[in-house]
Amino acid sequence: MGYKSDIEIAQEAKMKPVLDIAEKLEIPEEYLESYGKYKAKVDYNLLEQWQTRPNGKLILVTAITPTPAGEGKTTTSVGLGDALAYLGHKTVIALREPSLGPVFGVKGGAAGGGYAQVVPMEDINLHFTGDIHAMGAANNLIAAMIDNHVYQGNALDIDVRRVTWKRCIDMNDRQLRFMVNGLGGKANGTPREDGFDITVASEIMAILCLSNDLEDLKKRVERIIVAYDRSGEPVTAGQINAQGAVAALLKDALKPNLVQTLAHTPAFIHGGPFANIAHGCNSVMATRMALKLGDYVVTEAGFGADLGAEKFIDIKCRLSGLKPDAVVIVATVRALKLHGGVAKADLGIENVEALKRGIPNLLKHVENITVNFGLPAVVAVNKFPTDTDAELKFVQEECNKLGVNVALSEVWEKGGPGGVDLGQEVLRIIEKGENNFQYAYDVNLGIKEKIEAIATKIYGADGVDFIGSSNQDISNIEKIGYSNLPVCMAKTQYSLSDDMKKLGRPQGFRISIRNVRISAGAGFVVALTGDIMTLPGLPKVPAAESIDVDITGKISGLF
Repeated sequence: MGYKSDIEIAQEAKMKPVLDIAEKLEIPEEYLESYGKYKAKVDYNLLEQWQTRPNGKLILVTAITPTPAGEGKTTTSVGLGDALAYLGHKTVIALREPSLGPVFGVKGGAAGGGYAQVVPMEDINLHFTGDIHAMGAANNLIAAMIDNHVYQGNALDIDVRRVTWKRCIDMNDRQLRFMVNGLGGKANGTPREDGFDITVASEIMAILCLSNDLEDLKKRVERIIVAYDRSGEPVTAGQINAQGAVAALLKDALKPNLVQTLAHTPAFIHGGPFANIAHGCNSVMATRMALKLGDYVVTEAGFGADLGAEKFIDIKCRLSGLKPDAVVIVATVRALKLHGGVAKADLGIENVEALKRGIPNLLKHVENITVNFGLPAVVAVNKFPTDTDAELKFVQEECNKLGVNVALSEVWEKGGPGGVDLGQEVLRIIEKGENNFQYAYDVNLGIKEKIEAIATKIYGADGVDFIGSSNQDISNIEKIGYSNLPVCMAKTQYSLSDDMKKLGRPQGFRISIRNVRISAGAGFVVALTGDIMTLPGLPKVPAAESIDVDITGKISGLF
């Protein structure tokens, strides 16, 4: 049987006008700003009008440690939302915006898959409503104002060797990671070392995703530490008077984007931080809006539960007051066999022994959710035709030992109807109400203690080694009064450790912290582990080589 590609399925879809989707959610037309026929922004002032409305139930979708075999977390999120709607519940989906970097790099698209997609798929993957471009412009405006301040006399006595604010670009471009700029004589600025981050990992992205409203965003921008002066004191974006112009650039980007699934379930796609190098969750504003509009809200956090889910809980929930009512942990038999040492070419062959070696990865993520965070969970197994009864039974039995059920998901092939069993199990655990929500650490601990808590409890490490500049970085951050912020770990997504080659559930390892940064505006501290980069590069054969558009404007190659 030949399967259609994701983009072929999306292009054949019969979308409803976004006004119809908004009407389904009872959004007054005066709060809607259409971007063409099928996408719109929703004015955040709607939240103030509906603040007394009760919230719906919040369902978080996370996953095992990702592999080249694929897990399908976004596909599961969309399919679960469609399944709950199919079961007759008023459901809203809240997801992140794709970054152009991975779209042109390794992914080729990030809007779900098969018959569980958000549409218009091409628009969502390419530019969408321009939010990420606006964030890049805002970020780079701050950079330009810093260098201009130095050029125009440097009244704040900024130490050009300690300008910490980087420029950004929403593209995988390793050439821009480290550079020297300001060359060519006095008229062209002051020579200094500089570099780029990818836009989705920028503090501006984090601020937009964590802000409660435009005024909150402006105050957060004002607190950003952009440099240090020659006496060692921090210099903020507020001191160079950047906050007003940045807020003006972001006033429309702050409004959540409304689209739909193939089954016409409403979906907010807003904000797009990576979970390996940023906090990995869609915007607080979109999540809150969805909770006021739906009885059930399905959201996701990037990569495995060690990254996205940990940051969703320890950062997003802590700073916003949100709390999940249930968690879905996505896995595939194929991926677990890969964690057990099977070559990708052999994943279609039954191998329960390899599954036994690989399943500890899933069980660690289950333990994190149910024990370390105290949340009810269900494991969603994305079913492949090559999965055998013996393999599926083994996964079910091992999860049952931890008090968690397994639901098979066939949403890629069947859409919402293929996720009914999963939806019913999610409804059951929410109704049961056994929710002992807690954070992984006390935010008032020292920075090192918080990092150690994440590494030992969530990753399963034996301990942490603070190397490079990390000790001095932490001392400086605590000295200027930011010791009581949550920690955002920047770590490879491909392993529970900081070594991407250690699959499964590694034992006997330590986490290395090489440097620590302060994101005072966003409200967290970033700890960089191993050799993680904040600006990815393109692979040997980037997805961009397969993407094309014909004379009619029809795009191909987004898979």
